[in-house]
Amino acid sequence: MLTPEAVIQALRTVTEPVSGKNLVRLRRVRQLDVSADRVSFTVVVTDPGSAFASEVASLCRTAIRALEPDVHVDVTVDNEMIGLDAAVSGNANDAPPGIGDTRNIIAVASGKGGVGKSTVAVNLAVALAKSGYDVGLVDTDMYGPSIPTMFGVHDERPRVDDQRRIVPIERCGVRLLSMGFLVDDDRAVIWRGPMVSGAVRQFLGETAWGELDYLVMDLPPGTGDIQLTIVQTVPLTGAIIVSTPQSVALADARKGVAMFQQVDVPVLGIVENMAYFTPPDLPDRKYFLFGDGGAARLAAELGVPVLGEIPIEQTLREYCDAGTPLMEADSGSKTARAFADLAGEVDRQVALRNAGLEPAAVTIEYR
Repeated sequence: MLTPEAVIQALRTVTEPVSGKNLVRLRRVRQLDVSADRVSFTVVVTDPGSAFASEVASLCRTAIRALEPDVHVDVTVDNEMIGLDAAVSGNANDAPPGIGDTRNIIAVASGKGGVGKSTVAVNLAVALAKSGYDVGLVDTDMYGPSIPTMFGVHDERPRVDDQRRIVPIERCGVRLLSMGFLVDDDRAVIWRGPMVSGAVRQFLGETAWGELDYLVMDLPPGTGDIQLTIVQTVPLTGAIIVSTPQSVALADARKGVAMFQQVDVPVLGIVENMAYFTPPDLPDRKYFLFGDGGAARLAAELGVPVLGEIPIEQTLREYCDAGTPLMEADSGSKTARAFADLAGEVDRQVALRNAGLEPAAVTIEYR
């Protein structure tokens, strides 16, 4: 029997000729419904008079019937839904203008500091870029920006183009923007909440991001006024909550989930960082230093998926301090594979969301 995931994967083989990108990547598949013997969905086209618009329904049917020959496939081709690309949540009319060409905006958040949120955001962004996506990463933590250090660009400053827009610094295939580029390391940012929110809007709206598949937002830790203002200002596709397995971190992760649910932002799932430790000389052993399975229990309780489990690895810290993300420096390591799995799971959940479905249970076996 066909599953929504299988249908979406099949539709990834249907490519729009002008952009050279598939329908799922372009967010052109909507209102997907999959039953035992029938698949129905809408394909959004930008040029209804084109040859592609006239043949896309047939191409989709062929792709799906390659999986299940006898399934009935209903395809509606529509150009009236294109406005839905503007936003998934928040007030689309007030969204910063610079993100108009961004298809998906993902907030990476945590209820408390010290759980490795920025480390997850950095390596997630690099993993998505390595998967072939156009990715941007914005550091919205004005008080303690860490993205410049993790990419080894803390001494660099972004330039301004002819339209007086900030041009992001690019490293590891990711377009970067951070308050750390604009403030000296030894100076503290002493701003009230509204000033921070205004700076984030300016960052997003006056930056030459270009066309992005994913813009990853590394949010400040906590669930206060700054975080609420940011998530209500930016049209988020969804949010990722980072936590460690210990009870005190999970209690704050619960608050993070509640914050996004309160403002109607979909929670894509929870990432359990520092999930376990495997000694280099004992690759088959796992030590659960901060507890075992805490994020999985919380996710089950809250009805959200576990997107991934990231182990503790000394080289992860070393590469972050040295200014090279682990995904770039050692993509074959166990932790890098965990980040690659995380990126795949995030992409899967986003595709389901964009197609009009609720997030599905995780099928990847992390342990």
